[in-house]
Amino acid sequence: MKKLLFTLAFALACSVSAADKGDGWISLFDGKSLAGWKANEVPDTFKVVDGELVVKGPRAHLFYVGEVQGAKFKNFELKLDIMTKPKANSGVYFHTELQGPGWPAKGYEVQVNNSHGDPKRTAGLYDVKDNFEAPAKDGEWFTMNIKVEGKHVVTSVNGKVIVDYTEEENPPRKSHPQRLIGSGTFALQGHDPGSEVHYKNIFVKPLP
Repeated sequence: MKKLLFTLAFALACSVSAADKGDGWISLFDGKSLAGWKANEVPDTFKVVDGELVVKGPRAHLFYVGEVQGAKFKNFELKLDIMTKPKANSGVYFHTELQGPGWPAKGYEVQVNNSHGDPKRTAGLYDVKDNFEAPAKDGEWFTMNIKVEGKHVVTSVNGKVIVDYTEEENPPRKSHPQRLIGSGTFALQGHDPGSEVHYKNIFVKPLP
C-alpha cells in the first residue's frame, strides 16, 4: 500500500511538472541549489533548505543570471510559491539588472509583506501602486503571479487580482527614477536580519 501511494504521489508530481512545461512555463529555481542566481551582497542571506529558497539575513538581493531568455525579460508571466514568517519583508523585482550593493535602482518591486511594520502589503507595486491589505497569512504558502504585457502589469495572489496597473507616459518617479517598464531580469529581496521568507516553484512564461 505504501509503495502504491508513493507511486501515485510521484506520478502526480511528474504530471504537474509536465503540465507546467507543456504550457510554456520554465523553471528558474531547481530546488537544490542557487544555480542561475547571484547575490549582489551578503550571499549567506540566501540558502536552499529542503527544496525551498530561504531568504533570511542582512539586506541583499538575489538576481536571476541564468540561461533562460538570456536573463532578459520584457513581456512575461512569473509565478512563485511564497511563505512569509511573522514581520517578514521581501520583494520580487522585475525589469531590473544585477548591480553592486544597495537597493536595486532599476525596475519595479512587487512587495512581499503580510505583517511587517511597513504598511505596504504583498503584491502591491512598491511606491507606484501600493496595496495596504494583506492577501495572505504568515506561515501559509500562497502563489503570487506577476504578468507584464507592454505597459500593463497585473499581480494576483491565489488567483485574486491585487493590482491592475498601466504605466502612463513619463510617469512621476521622484524617489525611483528608474522604476519604469522596460526589460531586464528578476531579483528576490532580503530586507533585514529579522525577516524570513521562503520561496519555491519559481516559474516564468515568456510572452510575445
